Amino acid sequence: MRTLSKKHRISALAATAALVAAGVTAGTAGASAPKQQGPDAGGAPVALSAAQHTKLVKAADTEAAKAATAKEIGLGAKEGLEVKDVVKNEDGTVHTRYARTFDGLPVLGGDLIVHESKSGKAERVTKATEAEVKVAGTTAAASKKPATPKAKGSEAPRKVVWAAHGKPVLAWETVTGGLQKDGTPNELHTITDAQTGKKLYEYQGIHNGTGESMYAGSVELGTSDADGKFTLTDADRGGHKTLDLENGQGSEGKPFTDDDDKWGDGTAADKQTAAVDAHYGAALTWDYYKNVHKREGIKGDGQAATSNVHYGDNYVNAFWDDSCFCMTYGDGENNEHPLTSIDVAAHEMTHGVTSNTAGLEYQGESGGLNEATSDIFAAGVEFSAENPEDVADYMVGEEIDINGDGSPLRYMDEPSKDGNSLDFWEEGAGDVDVHYSSGIANHFFFLLSVGSGEREVNGVKYNSPTSDGSTVEGIGIEKAEQIWFKALTEEMTSTTDYAAARKATVTAATGLYGADSPEVKTVEAAWTAVNVK
Repeated sequence: MRTLSKKHRISALAATAALVAAGVTAGTAGASAPKQQGPDAGGAPVALSAAQHTKLVKAADTEAAKAATAKEIGLGAKEGLEVKDVVKNEDGTVHTRYARTFDGLPVLGGDLIVHESKSGKAERVTKATEAEVKVAGTTAAASKKPATPKAKGSEAPRKVVWAAHGKPVLAWETVTGGLQKDGTPNELHTITDAQTGKKLYEYQGIHNGTGESMYAGSVELGTSDADGKFTLTDADRGGHKTLDLENGQGSEGKPFTDDDDKWGDGTAADKQTAAVDAHYGAALTWDYYKNVHKREGIKGDGQAATSNVHYGDNYVNAFWDDSCFCMTYGDGENNEHPLTSIDVAAHEMTHGVTSNTAGLEYQGESGGLNEATSDIFAAGVEFSAENPEDVADYMVGEEIDINGDGSPLRYMDEPSKDGNSLDFWEEGAGDVDVHYSSGIANHFFFLLSVGSGEREVNGVKYNSPTSDGSTVEGIGIEKAEQIWFKALTEEMTSTTDYAAARKATVTAATGLYGADSPEVKTVEAAWTAVNVK
């Protein structure tokens, strides 16, 4: 369905991990070359340049191509398709993700993925809803149209077909702007029945979320020289910019400039330090997706996002915002703990990737999977970066000490150690805050990567339980992250729940490593160990 998550915050409590900034020398920041064992079943993605990816999308997005696909997969006469993304694999298969329309109206929860063979034949279709997308008419009851909210940034109601849950109905989608109580931008989406005015659904679109850095040490940055002034503009990564919001609450910041290309001093008092961390984290995340997953930029089109630092006053959070295609970071408590550590930057940037692939609805079990995806690839970025000052681990927000006792915000080996997260799936998991239901997938990923019981990685000790007392032997993060990425980009839809995530990852592992492979068996064992069967 249409992206149900436009701004993504790192935490339900208070965002996460802190600033990695201080002085820095210009250069090319980069994650280390990935250490991987390549898949052997032909299901790995082909490395596409931004131009090649754009060409594939445009070819699939012609009216003739969309009409032919709609007919081939049996859509109704009034249904249409809009291309969101295309993935091509080494075995020649192509996976095209579509949003759906009905009589010209957006169908929220109608997204689907068409899986084509090397010959171009549609072999199967993965749908967000199996319900027939059809409504009796598209004329709404005039008296039931909601008023446009008065808050700044609100949007006038738009007519849609609501298909995410249950039988599709004609509806209005209204977006209320303004600010939330803690100063976070507000983007409250409300879906109401167009005939009765009854509220059908509601969700919050804001999802919590050489230099000297606070946590990463001296790092290299990609900068640009203009008229004798250096700016934090990374030409090697799509022109990514890091801007200063000057403690305001907008989305358009001012460029940082420097005379000698040496940025920050490693303390929060120097305003450049937060910028160093954010810029460095964005570079690492860009390199990770390009080197490890063959995706150039968040959309795969080589387009850079923007990092905004110094948002608000004493703002203890960070978030991704689709509307500005940007990551935004607060300075933390007393403006002394910027939330710009490597894993936080990677977490927020990954919300952008999820938004432009599966579009996981940010509520219920799909919302937990959305949050977990950001935690999973944040871990991937840390391990790929191999930064000695911020040693890679399976925790989130460990650098910022948000709790004041040295503990991280979230644990992947045993999520319940934070006092709120779920270790295992249970009835009602979809009713839990998405930052806590994410524990199920985070735990699965740890078991898949590392295994159960007592383990030690990079000097960090873990002890991961299983719901049934079983023993799981991990396959390594290099393989685990490939499986999750393939599942995200080729199999998951906006409404994927935990049961569907199990199926998606098994399908992905089969495509990468073959049926009955040790990798597939471990995926199944890890899901069973977190009670997803």
